[in-house]
Amino acid sequence: MNAATKAAATPAARLIRRQADELIVGLVSISDRASSGAYQDQGLPSLCEWLDSALSTPWQGAQRLIPDEAAGISATLVELVDTVGCDLILTTGGTGPARRDVTPEATLAVATREMPGFGEQMRQISLRFVPTAILSRQVAVIRETPDHAALIINLPGQPKAIRETLEGLRDADGAVLVPGIFAAVPYCIDLIGGPYTETRPEVVKAFRPKSALRAPKA
Repeated sequence: MNAATKAAATPAARLIRRQADELIVGLVSISDRASSGAYQDQGLPSLCEWLDSALSTPWQGAQRLIPDEAAGISATLVELVDTVGCDLILTTGGTGPARRDVTPEATLAVATREMPGFGEQMRQISLRFVPTAILSRQVAVIRETPDHAALIINLPGQPKAIRETLEGLRDADGAVLVPGIFAAVPYCIDLIGGPYTETRPEVVKAFRPKSALRAPKA
């Protein structure tokens, strides 16, 4: 069974891959009010639930609930990549135009390269529902160290929007109308040296070129 391991507020340790293809995921919810206990965070439970439903290969995660502070966000991302060893980091919250919304800037500050297509596609999906999607500023980046690399993606703050941007949109018959961003995530992780991650097609179908497909296990 897939499991997400909650990380306590103690010095981080590197997560050990329990098998070769296990994906190590950092989950970061960014909210002043939720991190202070003013209300219950919904971002982390939503991300865990979605990953459990979408991934057919094992994963384990490190969770962080932090306030909207640029220095703290950047430090958390660096810790999750450089120390914990995450292959993928998903953040939620702090991507609007309000003055406290600093997640994109904090993410770009730790990047070695930007992946603009993810943000462009997320806004295309959200524009199907609300014209204010153009106010969203989500970014995606890669952070590289000498022996490791990770994909970092900013997601929206609401559970419904998180699911829609990850999965994409389908018609009444289940045909894909707009691909979700997670369809491209497994191959991106392949290309930066991470584990071979597979998904459940009924949730989101991972795309790889034929040359990158692994032969089915006997």
